[in-house]
Amino acid sequence: MATRPVWLSPCLAGMIMGAAGSTVYYNLKLRHPTLDLPIIDYDLVLLIQPMLMLGISIGVAFNVAFADWMVTVLLIFLFIVTSTKAFLKGVEAWKKETIMKKEAAKRLEINGSGGAEGEYKPLPGGPNNGTDHKDSKEQEVSILENVYWKELGLLVFVWVAFLAIQITKNYTATCSTTYWALNLLQIPVSFGVSLYEAVGLYKGHRVIASQGDDRTKWRVHQLVIYCFLGVVAGIVGGLLGLGGGFIMGPLFLELGIPPQVSSASATFGMTFSSSMSVVEYYLLKRFPVPYALYFVAVATIAAFIGQHIVRKLVNLLGRASLIIFILAFTIFVSAISLGGVGISNMIGKIQQHEYMGFENLCMYDA
Repeated sequence: MATRPVWLSPCLAGMIMGAAGSTVYYNLKLRHPTLDLPIIDYDLVLLIQPMLMLGISIGVAFNVAFADWMVTVLLIFLFIVTSTKAFLKGVEAWKKETIMKKEAAKRLEINGSGGAEGEYKPLPGGPNNGTDHKDSKEQEVSILENVYWKELGLLVFVWVAFLAIQITKNYTATCSTTYWALNLLQIPVSFGVSLYEAVGLYKGHRVIASQGDDRTKWRVHQLVIYCFLGVVAGIVGGLLGLGGGFIMGPLFLELGIPPQVSSASATFGMTFSSSMSVVEYYLLKRFPVPYALYFVAVATIAAFIGQHIVRKLVNLLGRASLIIFILAFTIFVSAISLGGVGISNMIGKIQQHEYMGFENLCMYDA
């Protein structure tokens, strides 16, 4: 199957949407590894996701305006930096887990017990200092019991509002006054929901419970920075077709969120952002439906199987850092494979002396 360079980001967005949707369905039934909470941190997602959606819209527009080689270079650079950072974080987590395992083995020796070496233990620095501890192996419960419906409803509201704006925008002339007015409507929607969550966190009415410390004092500049990073992640995600999850995952790890919760929450957010990317690419006539559906189906099945296998490995080996290493490896392989395709297309364009500059968004017609 031959592929056009402009299909790279839309197909990638479709694959991420399929994989994220499959993984979220699996995660909706799981509980937090150490606290009596869902494995998805809804408050964390609600703070960042609306801003991520806003960034996605900006990023998709940039994808139309930027030349293919620019997108390729940005993709390779971002993936290499992110995978390196994630790998180093994984090494740090692995070392902490090794220390914990040695301490557990010593305690077992002193107490004269044995046989529990392979049991999963939470990462140090994660939420293991509270009073809501439970069996460390994630338990499956009913989806209806495990979902925070108010927070989910707000996230769905943002998605539906953005969808309505994108569909309405499709029936207006590009770059007309109505076109830009509709684009600007996305700002109060995203800012309003993120501001609602940010004010709740600042006043202490809401908490990022997966951090394991309900008394975390949020400062204004912290909330502003996290929301800004959400917009940046969205711009990069929309530009490169990533859904923003490759940036949110490492960001959540930096906030001290356990790897399982970080992965589940980032994937949950990716479902909304990547699906919106697909909708926007489709409305821009840059989404090759038959070609992309094949990759979506493969990614969906692979993600479901992979999620099951990874969870078993984490419980068997007692190392949640495996999730971080898998994330780093996936990002690095994506940099090599997608970067290779992009470079190959760049060489072809150079040989054929094709135009490789910026495109005019207002003159774009697929």
